[in-house]
Amino acid sequence: MGISFSVNNNSSASDILSNLNYVQNQLQTSYQQLSSGNRINSAADDPAGYAISQQMTSQVDGLNQATQNAQNATSLLQTASGAMNQVMSILQTMNTLSVEAANGTQTSTDLNNLQQEFTALTTQINDIASNTQFNTMTLLNGNYATTGLTFQVGAQDTTDQQLTVTLATITSSALGMSGVSISTQASAQAAISAVQAAITSLSAYQANVGAVEDQLNYTISNLQNSSENLQNADSTITNTNMAQTYTNFSQQQVLNQVGIAMLSQAQQQPDAILKLLS
Repeated sequence: MGISFSVNNNSSASDILSNLNYVQNQLQTSYQQLSSGNRINSAADDPAGYAISQQMTSQVDGLNQATQNAQNATSLLQTASGAMNQVMSILQTMNTLSVEAANGTQTSTDLNNLQQEFTALTTQINDIASNTQFNTMTLLNGNYATTGLTFQVGAQDTTDQQLTVTLATITSSALGMSGVSISTQASAQAAISAVQAAITSLSAYQANVGAVEDQLNYTISNLQNSSENLQNADSTITNTNMAQTYTNFSQQQVLNQVGIAMLSQAQQQPDAILKLLS
């Protein structure tokens, strides 16, 4: 093979420079992958993988927010349940007062004193209904007794990922305690039935709220598990294989150094032409 010298075109240097540019681009990619820990840092790194990763990221973000939604919903229901417990305690006291007033041993003074306490407890029930709030939302005054509250407990806009709960009205009137009196033995005897009926109604309301709380707890557990699995799947697509990438990085460093040395040699070719002309 003959030796060819050309002043106008140094093909050896051009080829080496092209290879050197490629190696340096690969080095830059390895720098980014090693420093960030991500194999895919832009769509150019892996277009298909990037698209899949973005879809998974969207799902994970949605699941994480749905988990937060469900936790907030649980807190709201716990607030309502706590208030209901207080009302139940009041009703139990009112039941005791009714039974006490229904006994024929009570004087009119005794009945009057018992009635005052009974009335104060009735007022307290209404106060609880008016003042039980979560995020400025009044929960037990009837605002959500019909339409209820809908919680978004999934990442998709589907009815099976939404949970609706109604919150009963917990006022003395709604519990059937309006006008109930224990100021006489006869009225006290009637009050026993009214208070016990209110206790039965409130127990049912509490059971409904408790059932939804349990459902939310299971939902939170499932959402967290789904999010974790999706994040693991996403990591297999996007995360850098550190051992493999560092091995490639070392090879690219060697190739880069060799390429620079060879480019230096190739650029000396015009000097050989000058020596031929001297």
